[in-house]
Amino acid sequence: MTPVLETPRLILRPAVIADLEAWAAYGADPDVMRHNGGVRSREQVFTALRNSIAAWKREGFHGFSVIHRESGDWMGRVGPRRHDGLTEVGWGLASRWWGQGYATEAAAACLDFVFDALGWDEVVHAVPPDHHASQSVARKLGSVRLDLVELPPPLGVRELWGQTREAWHKARLDPGRVRA
Repeated sequence: MTPVLETPRLILRPAVIADLEAWAAYGADPDVMRHNGGVRSREQVFTALRNSIAAWKREGFHGFSVIHRESGDWMGRVGPRRHDGLTEVGWGLASRWWGQGYATEAAAACLDFVFDALGWDEVVHAVPPDHHASQSVARKLGSVRLDLVELPPPLGVRELWGQTREAWHKARLDPGRVRA
């Protein structure tokens, strides 16, 4: 069964082909993609979407599409994936949704999912060193900066932020609430 996560303002569900137009707009936005390896062509976005759908079928998890509960609009992506030896929860929203706490809310729900449903012991967030908004989200989630690493292109240098399942459960962040 494919999980659907819900928060007070969001629905997180696996990506579907019908998300292509929203994914393509997201991938073509230079402001959004500045921290994500650069603008993507429609073909690259389609390949990424297809890979995400396949990963759900193959592994039982991958990134979620973030849907605005009230409007039904596709907002961005959040979610777990394993790559380059990392167990990561990452996030990214279309620019119209920035600065409203949605990334923190979505990532908190995703952390509950990876720790409680998938049984992961720890997660990291690979954050560009100059991406202050994502550093803030990581802090609000209770993650701490662990290391500076070089990931394969197009990602490059990233700060690794992370936490353990034990730390998450000890200082659990309710979705929709933000730490000061």
